[in-house]
Amino acid sequence: MATGRTDPERRDRIIDAALDLIVDEGVAGVSHRKVAARAGVPLGSMTYHFSGMDELLHEAFTRFSGTIVAVFEERLGAATTPDEAREAVADLVHHLSGGNQRELILTHELYTLAARRPAYRELTRTWMGRSRRALEWHFDPATARQLDALIEGLSIHRALETEPHERALTVEAIARITAPRP
Repeated sequence: MATGRTDPERRDRIIDAALDLIVDEGVAGVSHRKVAARAGVPLGSMTYHFSGMDELLHEAFTRFSGTIVAVFEERLGAATTPDEAREAVADLVHHLSGGNQRELILTHELYTLAARRPAYRELTRTWMGRSRRALEWHFDPATARQLDALIEGLSIHRALETEPHERALTVEAIARITAPRP
């Protein structure tokens, strides 16, 4: 356990511990005491670094959503043609649903919290806005919005489904959404 006044990583360790605890026990299982124990910090560090549990959860979910947006930006930033952009969208669906239980659980916990609490709804709207802006590097705003919903929906379905979902079906859905409008 790091002690003393100079522990510049303490706040980050607390946020990481909160995310780990959310994965293990859900938001409902998070408490100052449990997070402090998991982070290996004194309980008083919780109120020193965060005004309360809402601030900690908001910071933790903001960090998490930033990691997902970084994946969007990485995949879409590498695309240089419309076909590569469509492939990048398919890659996102399959990456986000490809077995990373941590990301899946954190996403669902955030959605559940956002359904109940307006402050977290705003956080999810910010996340969606950032994802859509990355999609807009290649698609018009209306198409980007539809693709963002497709990515979220297919990722959730693929992650929870027991039957495999063929990539060809994902590519076909993306082609339909991105087809020129008459």
